[in-house]
Parts: sequence; structure tokens; C-alpha cells
Amino acid sequence: MNKKQGMQSVVFTNPPIITSTANIVGPMEGKGLLQGYFDYIMPDNLNGLASWEQCESYLMEYAIKRAIEKDNSTMEEVDCVFAGDLLNQLMSTHFAMKNLKRPFLGLYGACSTMVEGMLLSAILLDGGFFSKIVAAASSHHDAAERQYRFPNEMGVQRPPGAQWTVTGSGAVVVSTSGSGPRITTGTIGKIVDYGIKDPNAMGPAMAPAAVDTIWQHLQDIGRTPAYYDMIFTGDLGSVGRDLVIQLLQEKGVDISTNYQDCGCMVYKENQDAHAGASGCASSAIVLCGYIYKKLLQDKLKKILFLGTGSLHSTTSYQQKESIPCIAHAVSIEMP
Repeated sequence: MNKKQGMQSVVFTNPPIITSTANIVGPMEGKGLLQGYFDYIMPDNLNGLASWEQCESYLMEYAIKRAIEKDNSTMEEVDCVFAGDLLNQLMSTHFAMKNLKRPFLGLYGACSTMVEGMLLSAILLDGGFFSKIVAAASSHHDAAERQYRFPNEMGVQRPPGAQWTVTGSGAVVVSTSGSGPRITTGTIGKIVDYGIKDPNAMGPAMAPAAVDTIWQHLQDIGRTPAYYDMIFTGDLGSVGRDLVIQLLQEKGVDISTNYQDCGCMVYKENQDAHAGASGCASSAIVLCGYIYKKLLQDKLKKILFLGTGSLHSTTSYQQKESIPCIAHAVSIEMP
């Protein structure tokens, strides 16, 4: 049976269930807007470890273990893990998975990685290949800054449109049985590149990719934005969020009343995050805390959740290439 619908989407015959979630954050995130929605807040950005990269591996390992614990499952019951981060060759993820010793497929979708993992998990579960998968993503502010921008010790002043990479990790357990919200559809994004070259302008770079995927999802599935209680994007920040609303309005689609970006939901205005949060963990910690809890409370019943990713590298930036971007989407609905 062909489950593809439209150009880029799939509709699941047996929608997989998100049976548990877990998240962990750094101290700055713990002082932000979502206090009370985190499983653990670290006292500092090293948490007693020797490097920021080691700390990021700890973040992911904690989130995965905690999600499985909350699922009342064991590590041995997990058929496969989809996970990724921002660092060179998934450095933090690989060291975390070395300790977890489960079948593993590493993903690099930049900040779209969390949704990419959920989408692939749902496809394999609905297809009958596995019964329980974990999808996870992490990022660490200090490690990402060192790799993509400047040494932290330099204290470089960031432009107003820049965003703050989240220190944290989120993990979801997706199963063929149990209770919880279901992943009912998915839309696979395609690369969109508007020629932006400034690595501090992540929101404007990724916004067109988010618009492309939202538009294609609505066309493929035959829905209007009103079908969803909320539409969430991953880490466009305030600048990118406003661009998404504007660009969709130009297509005749209004999402201004039921749309928010996770990058605008993490930090308080006085925390000097400028345009908001970014990083793989931006969408992951919001989904695995605030959004999941609202779904379980029936305060949200149907959401469209997008991961947005900027796919540039240190090499492409140094070679003065533009920034290719992508966005993937999943529909998450309460039964």
C-alpha cells in the first residue's frame, strides 16, 4: 500500500504513539520562559565534565535514558535510536551512543534533526519494521560557538538579529502501542536557498524553507491552517517567525493566530538572547516539555510541528557559499 500523499507527504495507516519524552537544559535555559517544564537543569555548562563536548554527550545520554525510564521500558526494548547534533561528524551523539549500546542511525539535519528523527521513526514503526524507537537531538551553546563562530573567550559582540544556541537535549520514545499523542502525517522538506550568506542570520535563512514545507504540507494533505490548534517551527527566532507569517500571507495563507516558533519560547527578554533561541535542542526541549505536556492535558489536540535546519558548515562559510536550509514536518494529534 502506497502511503505517500501529494508531492512530499506521508499519511500513516497505524499512527505511531509518542509514549514518553524527556529533556535536560543548561542554567540559562532553566531561568527562561519554560521553568517547570524540564526534567533536569544543570548547575553550569560543564556539569562537572572536562569539556563542553563531553557535556553535550551527557545531555543526550541523560535525555534518552530518562525518556526510556518514563516510558517504563528498558534500553534493551529499544529497537533503534535516531539521533544527531551540530558538531563535527556528530561527535557528541556518537560518544553518547557508545555508552547506550543500542542500534543507532546518526542523523544530520542541523536544527531539523529532531523532527527528521521523529519522521523516520514513524515511517519504520508504521511499516511494521520495529515496535519502539527513540528520537533525540542535542546542542550546546559553547561547543557550537567554538565550531561555527568565534572562540568563546573572545567575547565577540553579536548582531541584534543573532540567536543563542540552546544548551540542552530532548528525546522522545515512539511506539506502536501505548497511550499518548500520535504522529499522523509527515512532510519531508527539500533544500531551499535564498542566497543568504550571513551565519548570524539564521531566522531569515531558514524561514523560506519553513514556508515551503508548511505550504506543501497543506497542499498534500488537503488541510487549512485552522485544522491545527497550533503550528510550531523549530528555531527561527523573532525575525524568522515574522518572515514566515509574511511570506505565507503572500501565498494567501494566514497562520498569524495559531503559529509560534520554539526559538521565541525559551528565553526571557532580559536574558540577552537577541532574536531568540536556536540549535537542535531549541525545538527538542520545547516539544519534550511544554508542548508534550499541553497535549497530554488536552490543551492542545492537533499540532503541526516543524524542525528547521540551516545546513551550512564551517567549510562552506569559509568558501563564501550561501546557506542551504530545510524544514521537515510532522502532525501530532491526540486520539
